[in-house]
Amino acid sequence: MALHIVNGPNLNLLGLREPEKYGHESFESYLKTLRTIFAGLDIQYYQSNVEGELIDFLHDVGFDSGGVILNAGGYTHTSVALRDAVAAIAAPVIEVHITNVHAREEFRHTSLLSPVCRGVVCGLGLEGYAAALRALKQG
Repeated sequence: MALHIVNGPNLNLLGLREPEKYGHESFESYLKTLRTIFAGLDIQYYQSNVEGELIDFLHDVGFDSGGVILNAGGYTHTSVALRDAVAAIAAPVIEVHITNVHAREEFRHTSLLSPVCRGVVCGLGLEGYAAALRALKQG
């Protein structure tokens, strides 16, 4: 059964965007590392900058997935519709943030997604995705 990593807006710019906060590695490069470390897992990846596309993707995989790792970017703090999509699916969802959102701007301190997710990982850089994969793998 596949595990799905879903990245939201602006995460396609990892490696280029604010490297002092997000690092110098692209997600595609890090994904290769994850697939090597977790060679026995079927890790699928999806990224979109469009809220409705993220919701559609969650609907498409959320009833057959072994779990979803979701970094919704800025939608974390604004999207009731994305929250409702997470709440509606059967797959467990772990919310991931590369930076420590609690050490950043006040508006980033509130997540609409956290209450409907199994867990939250933040502030570990890209390694947060590995932590989330370990948690989903363990059940």
